[in-house]
Amino acid sequence: MKNNQGKRKLPDSRSYHRLQMQRDMIVEKLRERGCRITKQRLTLIDIILEDDCSSCKEIFYKASRINSNIGSATVYRMVSVLEEIGAISRKNMLRVACSEDCSMEDVCTVVLDDNTTYHLSAREWNQVVQIGLRERGYLGKRKVAAITVRPCECGQEDCERPACN
Repeated sequence: MKNNQGKRKLPDSRSYHRLQMQRDMIVEKLRERGCRITKQRLTLIDIILEDDCSSCKEIFYKASRINSNIGSATVYRMVSVLEEIGAISRKNMLRVACSEDCSMEDVCTVVLDDNTTYHLSAREWNQVVQIGLRERGYLGKRKVAAITVRPCECGQEDCERPACN
């Protein structure tokens, strides 16, 4: 599994200007709300705008590769604030890349209970899902077209799912 530690993809000039405008609007809304604009917050905003992150934990793992001082609580708080000001929707964060032809890296982060972490490419993620569904008898000769993941709403304090924390 390829690991691009601390590297971020460089957008083309059109998307760079679009991202910069979005970033500036978010920063302005945060200032209006009385928030300090720290390097950590800017890093998180950049990660959220540049990458299709599927969870707060994925944002945390990407952010911690860039700045090891960013904690998971900071990520959860920032995502909540961004959701409150209308900059993001947590519902839209939970998209899952699944095409076996997709060449994207690091689309899925799997964290085991011993904190072992695996970063899967779209192809690897697709293989895991296909094998699991086939093993359970769901697939037959069919292929997965799409996966939709609902955030956890159980409300249990010890739940590790993003929407519960």
